Amino acid sequence: MASSISDYTEIKILDAVFSHTTTGGGLPTADPYVALYTTAPTDAGGGTEVTGGSYARQQAAFAGAAAGATSNSANIDFTLMPACTVVAVGIFDAIAGNLMWWGDLTANKTVNSGDTFRIPAGDLDVTLN
Repeated sequence: MASSISDYTEIKILDAVFSHTTTGGGLPTADPYVALYTTAPTDAGGGTEVTGGSYARQQAAFAGAAAGATSNSANIDFTLMPACTVVAVGIFDAIAGNLMWWGDLTANKTVNSGDTFRIPAGDLDVTLN
């Protein structure tokens, strides 16, 4: 038997997680945090998060969901990065919280020491389908 989450439920989940719509508890009530990885995590976590320089997870605002998707509503800047190659991003429910979503970059990005890694507004897409 095949099963799927309806479009209605996708929107409710995305809005609850990323746009602070109340769902009855258990989901974040603040904007989530974005992390960068040099080795991608899995659904169970893990991976190698960037360290060094002034790297820190960044809190990010997301637009209201539509058609089973949402994206960041403003630039997400990671300043004074260490030299590394970023291969994936993760989205967490708190600065030291739980990994909620993760994904590989379309292309790996080499960053030099002191650079700013920017995810432009609308470029961090999160889908649920």
